[in-house]
Amino acid sequence: MHEVSHQVRLMGTIISLTIYHPDAQALVAQAEVRLRDYEKRFSAHNPESDLMKVNQQAGIQPVKVAPDMFDLIQVGKEMSLKSDWAMNIAIGPLMKLWHIGFKDAQVPSQAEIEATLKLINPERIQLDPATQSVFLEELGMELDLGAVAKGYFADRLKEFFVEHGVEAGIINLGGNVLTIGRSPKNLHGIWNIGVQNPHAIRGDLLGLVQVTDQSVVTSGIYERKLLVDGKEYHHIFDSKTGFPIDNEIASVTIVSDKSIDGELWTTVLFSHTPHKAVELVENLPGIEALIFTRDLNHYSTSGITPIFHYL
Repeated sequence: MHEVSHQVRLMGTIISLTIYHPDAQALVAQAEVRLRDYEKRFSAHNPESDLMKVNQQAGIQPVKVAPDMFDLIQVGKEMSLKSDWAMNIAIGPLMKLWHIGFKDAQVPSQAEIEATLKLINPERIQLDPATQSVFLEELGMELDLGAVAKGYFADRLKEFFVEHGVEAGIINLGGNVLTIGRSPKNLHGIWNIGVQNPHAIRGDLLGLVQVTDQSVVTSGIYERKLLVDGKEYHHIFDSKTGFPIDNEIASVTIVSDKSIDGELWTTVLFSHTPHKAVELVENLPGIEALIFTRDLNHYSTSGITPIFHYL
C-alpha cells in the first residue's frame, strides 16, 4: 500500500496528512485544495472571508452563506446555548479585544470588557434555513468558529478520503487528530496519539491514547498565552466574566468518533471542575474525556482507562 505524508502551514498551525492508497499523492493534493478553501471562507481574521461578510453586516442585514457554513454555524449556536455559553461562537468581539496569540495582545480595561460582553450573546444569532442566511442582530457582533471549525474540516476530509477508497490514514490539524481505519504500522492496527504535557514544550508528552478509526482532540491553556506584570492569561475565555477561565484545568482531551464532537467538548468542559466535567461526559455515547489539572493530577471517564498509557 502506497504511503504519502504531507505537511502544510494553514489556519495558523501545521497541518499533517498521511494516507495509504495507490493514488495517495493526488488525493493529498486535492485535500490541501479543500483546506485552503476552508481557510479562505471560514477565517475570522481575513476581511475578505465569507464569515467576515456575515460579521461586517451585523446589525444591518442577513447574509446568505454556503450550506457547509450554515450547518456549522447552526451546530455552533446549538452548543453555545445548550452549554450555557461555555462554548460560544459569538465570542468574536471578546477574542479580538484581548487578541491573545497576536502581537497586539493586551489586558483590556474593565469598561472595555463590560462593553464587549454585550456583543457576545449567541441567542442573537438569527438563522433562516429557508434562505440559508445568517443575521447578527447587534452592530459589532462577530462570529468566531475557532472552537468548532478544525473538527468540522477534519471530518469532511475523512469523508473525502474514505469516499475515494482510503482505508488507513491520519489527519492532524494542529493537534486535532482524526484517524482512518487501522494503522498499517502497528501489529494490532492501533494509532498511538500523544497527549501534550501542558507545562512543557510542544512534543513533550504525558502519555499516549490508543485508538482505531477515531478522533483525539486536546485543548490546553498552553496553546496561546499573554504574560503581563507577572500574571499569565490564556486564550480560553469565560463568556460571563470576559476573562480567561480561571480554574484548575490545564488540558482536556476528548476521544470520539467525530472530530467536531472533540472540538465542542474540549471547549465546554473547561468551564467546569474536573469532577463535573467527567460527570457530564461519562454517559455520552461514544465520547471519552481525559483531564489534566495544573498540578498534573488526572481525571477521566471510565472508557479512557484501557486506552491511555503514561510515558
